[in-house]
Amino acid sequence: MFAVSAMAAVLPQERADVMYHSYEGDGMSIDGPSVLVRKQFGNKVSVSANYYVDTISGASIDVLATASPYEEERTEHSVGVDFLHNKTLMNLNFTSSSENDFEARSVHFGISQDFFGDLTTLSMGYSKGWDEVGKRGDENFLEEAERQQFQLGLTQVLTKNMIMGLTFENISDEGYLNNPYRAVRFVDPTAERGFRFETEVYPNTRTSNAAAINVNYYLPYRASVYGEARIFSDTWGIDATSYKLGYIHTFGDNWLLDLRVRVYEQDSADFYQDLFARSAEFNFRARDKEMSTFSNVSLGLSLTYEHKFSQSSWIKKVTANYELDHLRFQYDDFRNVLADAPVGEEPLFEFSANVTRIFVSAWY
Repeated sequence: MFAVSAMAAVLPQERADVMYHSYEGDGMSIDGPSVLVRKQFGNKVSVSANYYVDTISGASIDVLATASPYEEERTEHSVGVDFLHNKTLMNLNFTSSSENDFEARSVHFGISQDFFGDLTTLSMGYSKGWDEVGKRGDENFLEEAERQQFQLGLTQVLTKNMIMGLTFENISDEGYLNNPYRAVRFVDPTAERGFRFETEVYPNTRTSNAAAINVNYYLPYRASVYGEARIFSDTWGIDATSYKLGYIHTFGDNWLLDLRVRVYEQDSADFYQDLFARSAEFNFRARDKEMSTFSNVSLGLSLTYEHKFSQSSWIKKVTANYELDHLRFQYDDFRNVLADAPVGEEPLFEFSANVTRIFVSAWY
């Protein structure tokens, strides 16, 4: 099951997935269904369609500081086609996402090629996205942003038991890049709490680069270990690193367990501050906690049960899957303004969250 084999280019397998996902943390509840279907036409073409829903309720702490909890629903549709020619696999995907104050569309093209006896795979990708940003309670608010992404990857079979991958990613964003509901705070001795809020102001361009290396090593007793290291840097001054380590083990012929841990750390953006000295202190200002200095530790597990049918059956295989990730966030320069404390001396914010995914997959 875990032996390394040649990576000859193949079409995605015919399958259907039905998933329920849930996120609970930082005052937010997000859940909903997802349905994915893949179908082959001959031995060269495969098409796919996905329907995904997020139902969101509550509000994170930086929203609660200036607004009330809310409810909304995001619906996403995507369609794709894969084309196989000899050792070259190409794919084209279109995604559309809609919610009451945000519309997003994106297109992605990818190509991969096998070399050297199918032991090496080179892949490249390009994505282009268009966003329209609105604001609840303000029908006249409408902003736009464009995004593009370049990807380059190399996968190599090193030994019969080891595979290594290298990836590089470049993202360029332009337009309205901040969140209309986020605000910065500044000192105001005349205010009841000693500070006031005003709208964030971000630069209208951002470029980021990320590189990662991942390794999978297959053990002789139907198990494997895997790891990944990733670095990130952008023109806003954010530098980040993440490390992931996992272990996969099979039990009998039907069960598979995946245990993993991930550590993430980042520095703050150049224009981020938890508390500004005065209104409009700088041209660009941010207080979104995702722009701050923070760390995150994630512990996860996945459990899969697989059942195979006879070769004459229309459905070849079914899996039932359960995934749970527990995340812990700690912020170094983002304070809990909801706490009763002197200005600038509020406790540093931290929270935990759980992400759950339950899904069934069927191959036919």
